[in-house]
Amino acid sequence: MTTTEATAAAQGPDDSFHVFDTTLRDGAQREGINLTVADKLAIARHLDDFGVGFIEGGWPGANPRDTEFFARARAEIDFKHAQLVAFGATRRAGGSAAADPQVRALLESGAPVITLVAKSHDRHVELALRTTLEENLEMVRDTVSHLVAQGRRVFVDCEHFFDGYRANAEYAKSVVRAAHEAGADVVILCDTNGGMLPAQVSAVVATVLADTGARLGIHAQDDTGCAVANTLAAVDAGATHVQCTANGYGERVGNANLFPVVAALEIKYGRRVLPEGALAEMTRISHAIAEVVNLTPSTHQPYVGVSAFAHKAGLHASAIKVDPDLYQHIDPERVGNTMRMLVSDMAGRASIELKGKELGVDLGGDRALVSRVVERVKERELSGYTYEAADASFELLLRAEVEGRARKYFRTESWRAIVEDRPDGTHANEATVKLWAKGERIVATAEGNGPVNALDRALRVALERFYPQLAKFELVDYKVRILEGKHGTESTTRVLIATTDGTREWSTVGVAPNVIAASWQALEDAFTYGLLHAGVEPAE
Repeated sequence: MTTTEATAAAQGPDDSFHVFDTTLRDGAQREGINLTVADKLAIARHLDDFGVGFIEGGWPGANPRDTEFFARARAEIDFKHAQLVAFGATRRAGGSAAADPQVRALLESGAPVITLVAKSHDRHVELALRTTLEENLEMVRDTVSHLVAQGRRVFVDCEHFFDGYRANAEYAKSVVRAAHEAGADVVILCDTNGGMLPAQVSAVVATVLADTGARLGIHAQDDTGCAVANTLAAVDAGATHVQCTANGYGERVGNANLFPVVAALEIKYGRRVLPEGALAEMTRISHAIAEVVNLTPSTHQPYVGVSAFAHKAGLHASAIKVDPDLYQHIDPERVGNTMRMLVSDMAGRASIELKGKELGVDLGGDRALVSRVVERVKERELSGYTYEAADASFELLLRAEVEGRARKYFRTESWRAIVEDRPDGTHANEATVKLWAKGERIVATAEGNGPVNALDRALRVALERFYPQLAKFELVDYKVRILEGKHGTESTTRVLIATTDGTREWSTVGVAPNVIAASWQALEDAFTYGLLHAGVEPAE
């Protein structure tokens, strides 16, 4: 940690800089996300645990779900770090804030902070609001001053600000001044269409800050892939309030991603924006929120993705063996992640040695052994296997080379799977396995909802008497890929299976011309690996 970082860590987060999360409102507009009230409450708890300063919960009064969320959040969540924020619009044209039912709903939400969206693009004022430019300014002044008079802290989102600034800079700045002079604590410049680039954002923020004297924030959409960069450019130019969403969720391609923004501020800028120790929870929080919204966590997301600190090339591994910092910009543990070594046909000796250490397999500095494993991996990957996605199969291969024999809990005599197409349109799937375990020959048959499921069940019928640990094993994912080289039904097939025992999850691989044969290989490895890590001694 640098001197700057240490100083920032000692100071702790305060009101001089805001991390504002809008996952529950703007993030929820992503295609495929449909949050229940329970989902929103769960995410709010995660965000509060992470230590963001503000959580925008939605638009009370606009729909029953958001109204219920605010009522339940007040009663059910004891916020430790965050303040709850209600979102809404300025009053209607020609009316008054005091009499506006939507403004009243914001107050009734009980949220201590209110964010108002205001038009700052002259064409939007005239075409969308269908009012005059001066009336729009009065709508901003009236609504902000009314809410401030009611004891609320007010932020103002200047919608389409950057496009509005390009079209009519003086009017866009006049909206900022109106909000600031009426008592808004922060005025947020919004790149609503997501079309800006960092240099443009920096120049505009610096000018508006100098010309208005308002405290400024930034809200960036990611349509150019620059939302995080634009957010940091705004900070460089003087913005002290950043609006983000967890994992970058949001409309179209999304918003500025909370996690790389916060990590950059804390680690790269040395600015303390989270409570002590919270940054180390970032990977867990990211994945937990992904689970709530029912989206698979992005494997390649900066800082928190499972591939963020994964190394595949042999050259990288050789350097990392000397010093991990040579190919990593930070220690992954700072953000709650871990370094991973991937094993593939690109692997060199250092990759295998580091992967063995990661898996707890002692290679003893045996150069001949390591070279043999490297060649074995390259040979098998040439035939279609992939070990970077199947750590369990690789560990079994590695142990077989180290110990001079493969781990065996059973020996396969034969197996078969039958799919019966019945006249009524239904199908029956039946599998029979013939095995040897602990000196005994076993024949077992089972039915399933597919041939692979039937084989899985038949294996269990055959082996659970000898290995009761198998009752805990559950197949949780199954992927099939047709490999290049031949066409259609002559192609080689690769199967990846993920299995869990309720505590840990592991992946295995099988390759064969026949999809069922490939599945059998992956199943054998899955059972063998699970029993190995359950502490069961091999029978063969």
